[in-house]
Amino acid sequence: MTNEISLFVNPTAGRGRGAGAALPAARVLRDAGYVVRSVVGTDAADALRRAREAVAAGTGALVAVGGDGMTSLALQATAGTGTPLGMVAIGTGNDIARACGLPLRDPVAAARLIAEALKGGHTRAVDLGRTGRTWFGSVLASGFDSRVNDRGNRMRWPAGRLRYDLAMLAELAGLRPIPYRLRLDDGPWQEFEAVLVAVGNGQSYGGGMRICPGARLDDGRFDITVVEACGRATLLRVFPRVYRGTHTGHPRVSVLRAARVVLQADGVTGYADGEPLGPLPLTAECVPAAVQVLAPAPEPSP
Repeated sequence: MTNEISLFVNPTAGRGRGAGAALPAARVLRDAGYVVRSVVGTDAADALRRAREAVAAGTGALVAVGGDGMTSLALQATAGTGTPLGMVAIGTGNDIARACGLPLRDPVAAARLIAEALKGGHTRAVDLGRTGRTWFGSVLASGFDSRVNDRGNRMRWPAGRLRYDLAMLAELAGLRPIPYRLRLDDGPWQEFEAVLVAVGNGQSYGGGMRICPGARLDDGRFDITVVEACGRATLLRVFPRVYRGTHTGHPRVSVLRAARVVLQADGVTGYADGEPLGPLPLTAECVPAAVQVLAPAPEPSP
């Protein structure tokens, strides 16, 4: 394997922490004997083009420095290629790195892990979701949660997480159940009303909200969390439990499992890894071992 590594950097991630995190990460990797090349685009499309060029040229690894948005771009470049993916997670959410058990907001620790994994040949084969030509690592959101994203993205004030807290309050005020049609694998169509349907390759979204707490990255299937139609008071009781992953015990919450999911609903945008996919209907497939993630060495057997 070549000793050249591509550092895929989002300078604005984590409110400007991206640029600062790239320097110590690159230093650790160079001290470990690797040649580090930076990949920085003028926008998302240009960044992805440059990342794909680096992968096609045979880079030894693509290391995403940023949050879930940057990691999502890196997935588009590395999925199905065999090129290892490293993550220096310094964004706001970091749900993909969290699902893989990688260091969060510690670029030196993350870079050391990447160097050790490269030297030892330690990668973890991780499942990914795919909708059309787009790959995702964590959760595909649809319904109340995606509408909060929609509203938050339209708001110009305030900045940061408070924007989405206010968006959530506004969506709660107008909460209405959504008529869904759902098909799992080759099964029959199901029709029901729900507040949201979340398709989990990983467990969490929104910076650790464990909406699909039983999801695993290596089982070839999604966990699908359905929050059935309910009022504002019930949702306010259920939603805080998402952080602990205990909401699945509520009678208005059900969990389904499938390798392929078709979701239909009018007026709903799907989001995956925090990025908009477009309006439903959407079909999501779980692709086993779609990407090789640079990860800690496995624990020795007892």
